[in-house]
Amino acid sequence: MAIDLCYLQSMYLDSCTRKDVLPNPSILSGFYKAKLRKSRHELCSLEIFLDQLRDVDFHPLLDVFSAIDSSEIDAVDMLHESSRVLFNGEHVASLIRAVSQKLRVVDLQDLSCGKSFFRDLSQRGFMCQVLNLRSSHIRKLNMTGNFLQLQTLNLDFSSSLTGFQEGCFSCMPNLMRLSLCETRISNLWTTSAALSKLPSLQELRFQNCLCCNNTGPCPTSSCEKSNSFAYRETGFGLLYPPGGPPSSLRDDFIFQNIQYSGTEETFNELFSTAMLLDNLEVLQSTTDESSDESELDFSSHHQVAGNWVEILSNTIPELTGQDDPENLVNTFGPTISFSTNSPILMPFQFPEEVSISKIDSPRIPHDTHESTLFDDLNSTVSTGDEEGCSTNDLNVRPTVASSDGCRKTYISYHPSPICFEKHYREYMIALLPHLKVLDNLLVQNADREKAKIIFSQHYEYLPHNIQCKESVVSILRKREIGTSTGLQKPPKLKQSTYSSVKSQYSFSRSLSAAKVGSSPWPLLYPVSKARSNSGEYIKRFRPRQFEYHPSDPSLMVFGTLDGELVVINHESGKLVGYLQSVGALHSVLGLCWLKKYPSKLIAGSDNGSLQLYNICQMASTVPDRYCSTDAAMFMFDEFEHLTSVHVNSTDELFLASGYSKHVALYDIGSGRCLNVFKDLHREHINVVKFAHHSPSIFATSSFDQEVKMWDLRQGPSRPCYAASSLRGNVMVCFSPDDYYLLSSAVDNEVKQLLAVDGRLHMKFNIASTGSAQNYTRSYYMNGRDYIISGSCEENVVRICCAQTGRRLRDISLEGRGSRSSMFVQSLRGDPFRDFHMSVLAAYLRPSSKSEIIKVNLLSSGDYTQENSNSQHCHPLYGDRSDSAK
Repeated sequence: MAIDLCYLQSMYLDSCTRKDVLPNPSILSGFYKAKLRKSRHELCSLEIFLDQLRDVDFHPLLDVFSAIDSSEIDAVDMLHESSRVLFNGEHVASLIRAVSQKLRVVDLQDLSCGKSFFRDLSQRGFMCQVLNLRSSHIRKLNMTGNFLQLQTLNLDFSSSLTGFQEGCFSCMPNLMRLSLCETRISNLWTTSAALSKLPSLQELRFQNCLCCNNTGPCPTSSCEKSNSFAYRETGFGLLYPPGGPPSSLRDDFIFQNIQYSGTEETFNELFSTAMLLDNLEVLQSTTDESSDESELDFSSHHQVAGNWVEILSNTIPELTGQDDPENLVNTFGPTISFSTNSPILMPFQFPEEVSISKIDSPRIPHDTHESTLFDDLNSTVSTGDEEGCSTNDLNVRPTVASSDGCRKTYISYHPSPICFEKHYREYMIALLPHLKVLDNLLVQNADREKAKIIFSQHYEYLPHNIQCKESVVSILRKREIGTSTGLQKPPKLKQSTYSSVKSQYSFSRSLSAAKVGSSPWPLLYPVSKARSNSGEYIKRFRPRQFEYHPSDPSLMVFGTLDGELVVINHESGKLVGYLQSVGALHSVLGLCWLKKYPSKLIAGSDNGSLQLYNICQMASTVPDRYCSTDAAMFMFDEFEHLTSVHVNSTDELFLASGYSKHVALYDIGSGRCLNVFKDLHREHINVVKFAHHSPSIFATSSFDQEVKMWDLRQGPSRPCYAASSLRGNVMVCFSPDDYYLLSSAVDNEVKQLLAVDGRLHMKFNIASTGSAQNYTRSYYMNGRDYIISGSCEENVVRICCAQTGRRLRDISLEGRGSRSSMFVQSLRGDPFRDFHMSVLAAYLRPSSKSEIIKVNLLSSGDYTQENSNSQHCHPLYGDRSDSAK
């Protein structure tokens, strides 16, 4: 017979008497409410409020819970309603596990029990049905314990949460509802892969509707005939620039006070507010110097540095009440505040054919996020010319058309960064076929069909246009018996060297596709620390530029911010050659190997020095003090403010460019400067590149928004052609066969040109951030199959098919500790290994050490090597090292 409630209560009172403890009123209240529910023939649940417990209440309550499974209690809910913590975290875990089979809800929102508690929770699990971890301090979710009964998981407002460990949801086969609003999750690929391990998942949200507190469908989002919302193909999950807002301020923004006139490009160029607000995240985190390498983060995320408002007030006068200065565009004025509940106007980019009209409606509360799910919007852009209309009268409240013609306004609360990815909703629907509700909106058949179309247009599911996953064992078996691998015919290519790709490499490409498709978590590990021959680490460097060796797959050279030159075996990590800086420290910005003389390379520093080195004459250890060396073979004439050097295909000549409009031509054999080509561009020339096969053809990229092709045989009087960009060009490089020219302009404007005449072949649809200092660099990978692209204000490397422009994957770089994001300073595809690359990643804090991180897309793993986890400040934009190649 089940123990009745009265007896259970008397057990509690007797235990308090034995332990000389006063009964806790909240526990007695819980018994009373449970009796009341039982008398009404309702579910008899016992509610225990953790924030009302003291340590002395632990043992009496534990005695009660030891008999709870054989009592009349149907369910036990462990709740936490305030920020108070009166109870030991270890006691909390013990009480929760003592309930065992009848545990229903565990609500731990805002409960700070320490890292050991959350680590124990992740590793051991709870046998509850609902787990509320709102505002938790988990940085990367890795829940491997027993969560077999879990049906609902709430991680809203976990502002440290950036992503998921591989397999973190494998222990939750019955999870049906998951909420991740206002987290820092941003990667579509790792997120969808992690969520695909949840076979029962039906309701998911990364942002919530205005009127919804749970993950279910919004009761007001449907008309009588249909609950389906249609989306424009060019629309975003939220009304926001394609790149979304800066990570730390995505939580509170609202579009208001907008006037607009002019073209879309004019509108996009008005502000760099996104860059400024992005820095707030860094300043918020500068007080955290934790060296803990766990996946938990207990730093404060809501403090604001006192000098930040002062910094912004110099740019945005609304903060101080000043009038608009002349250097601000007067078409509209942003309203920016750093109160958590205040509105923030961010740079905005209109999707194609989308317009906004004046709508008379009350202001939206400041804790909401106004956004839209687009369909056919027929309103017009108001320019503020109407009589009596001012910017304060305008309020953006776009509407959404459902499939039956009903028009609704979708108000989004607390979006995570992933919501700002273009085609976010279609991507998630296409890869999560069992999903029924996304962001409080029903997913219906029409949504799925449209998602499939959009996904196929903009994303590659697997490399080389392979449509279905195949196991490595299956591919090897087919290779042995000589049958087809299922590799689809690649796009027709004009170049003869690529026409036989399928016949020669079909099986190897299928193997690569199978490995790349097996996990979106690639293996990442640093190579910035050198080892001695005995295997001991001898020094950790601060690299600033690097290059793979052109003929030895194991070698890499990098120059450091301290003026050092390091040759390393990047496979073993062993130091091959080392040359320390002489005199004042100058960053090495230009590096180029000679092809016919594989032991030699040219290095240039930002002080203008240029030298030819022989790595065979370098020291193989790092000396304790300065030692002279014979490694320097030639000292060339200096090139002031150097940023780039490149050797031609015959190793006879090399070019140097820098913070000037000129390019210098040097003869390697004699060591002389042959010529200085004056005024090739209107602004400084950041990068110069020779063609891979023609010794006289070279290209230049300049911040005058032009890329130019030159031929030494024709002289510098006139370029072969010039191709324009909308922003300043940071990078240019030839494809390995010289068929294409890849140009990278500021803020993710990446284009592929036909090298023969400069015609546009492909413009890669990479979202801009709105920052004029977001220097973008792009290179080829796997020959000319893919391009890899990264920018200095983002921690993402994007991989796109060079022939179709479709996105294959985004690789997110994360440091250890609170908000220690890593930003892409430079990158290179491995010339010898498909789907391998290296990334020069820099932290925001100047004193932090940059790292070269190798990325292996064919292997799965996490970045578990030692990494810096201290806080960082933003780099000094305009510094020469930022805009170097």
